[in-house]
Amino acid sequence: MLKLIKTKEEYDNALKRLGEVFDAPTGTPESDECDVLALLVGAYEDEHYPIDAPDPIEAIKIRMQQLQLKQVDLIEDMGGKNRVSEVLNKKRKLSIEMIRNLSKRLNLSLKVLTQDYHLTQ
Repeated sequence: MLKLIKTKEEYDNALKRLGEVFDAPTGTPESDECDVLALLVGAYEDEHYPIDAPDPIEAIKIRMQQLQLKQVDLIEDMGGKNRVSEVLNKKRKLSIEMIRNLSKRLNLSLKVLTQDYHLTQ
């Protein structure tokens, strides 16, 4: 019987069972069980093992890597070659215009891009 995961032991058991039914054919009871277990395990992990979102600059760098972009590819979005370098090296803060442009260009949420971060000295 499936139920909310409340303890580490229940979590470990759910992970074990998830591994057993993970490759179940679609439409089978095991496949449905896998879907529900994944949701339950995810909810437990979100509560007990939260992962902080990367700061805006790290998010930009990650997305650039995923999209195989170089700094030169962001010149138009950020207003110049020097600005791209300054922002990515945390010497300059993102402007509202940069945030809007990067959100569209890199498909990053405004929430991620508007997080506060510290400049380097």
